[in-house]
Amino acid sequence: MIIPFSANISEDILIDLKTRIENTRWTDEITNSNWSYGTSLSFMKELSNYWLNNFDWRKVEAEINSFPNFIANIDGHEIHFIHVKGKGKKSIPLIITHGWPGSFIEMMKLIPLLTDHENVSFDLVIPSIVGFGYSSASKVEGCNSEFVADLWQKLMLELGYKQYGAQGGDIGSGISTWLSLKYPETVIGLHLNYISGSYKPYLKEGEQPTDEVIAFQKFVQNWASKEGAYSYIQSTKPQTLAYGLNDSPIGLCAWIIEKFNAWSDNNGTINTVFSNDELLANVTLYWITQTIHSSIRMYNENSKHPLQFRENDYVKIPVGFAKFPKELPIPPRSYIEKGFNITHWTEMPSGGHFAAMEQPKLLASDIKKFFESLI
Repeated sequence: MIIPFSANISEDILIDLKTRIENTRWTDEITNSNWSYGTSLSFMKELSNYWLNNFDWRKVEAEINSFPNFIANIDGHEIHFIHVKGKGKKSIPLIITHGWPGSFIEMMKLIPLLTDHENVSFDLVIPSIVGFGYSSASKVEGCNSEFVADLWQKLMLELGYKQYGAQGGDIGSGISTWLSLKYPETVIGLHLNYISGSYKPYLKEGEQPTDEVIAFQKFVQNWASKEGAYSYIQSTKPQTLAYGLNDSPIGLCAWIIEKFNAWSDNNGTINTVFSNDELLANVTLYWITQTIHSSIRMYNENSKHPLQFRENDYVKIPVGFAKFPKELPIPPRSYIEKGFNITHWTEMPSGGHFAAMEQPKLLASDIKKFFESLI
């Protein structure tokens, strides 16, 4: 069953949020440490002041509601999604999946860029992953990327799309990859701007990684030792972390904003890429839906079911990849091609992990170019 949805949170929740921000018990900070120990205290104080006195969640709701929103009940899970049909003479169905610490809000800049073309456009389906945003959370183990991919297949079929494309970054790349692995008869093409960090192609017995791959693996280990603490705790003890983040809006904000700062192509100044309103729209969504625990729990579930290809696992459908320069570590193309049929590869001039927000025109153009080559 699919029903229309409208974003409209209770005013009491917004009043409570402001009260909690006002009553924040601030930590101390090493003098002039900026972001080197984590989220900058001075930045957080400025952002919290903006959150308290200037940010308007109702404007965000109005923007969300300017698009057609729905809730689908798929196997007992309430899946929120935006569904915008293209205006072109030919429209390609495309499901776009976000990641963490983002949300479906990330993708809204792409909507006009992909739906307004006169010749070839896209019928966009932009869902919230189970346990993110307005989608319900799973209360049982096993809600990993493959599990969500199965729900996405059912959702697209329910919408009447017998064939469609898939696109994703971060966790969305893993979900989209599982979709393509399991349902090649319905997924016409896969476009990615990230590869799941757990990805390992099948290597024949006795086959050794190349020097290029070994160098990359060492680079990842070094990166993880400096930047990967969030992933380790979210993969192991998400429940413990969630008590603090679910209770303190500033704690939640600091945890999320640190990633927007570290993973974006911002040349050391986060507001050159994201406005305060953009940052707080995403954080506030996590707050009002109380989904920080159910979202970070995906790391735990995926750690128990990584994207490690078996002997006959190979994404046979055409795959396009957009590589942004400030993205998290990406394996060499040769390593990716062991598991993916790469037919389109683009080295982007700028942009980072949050490509749809940072460089929507570049990402949309690459998506369009890739899928147009398939028709």
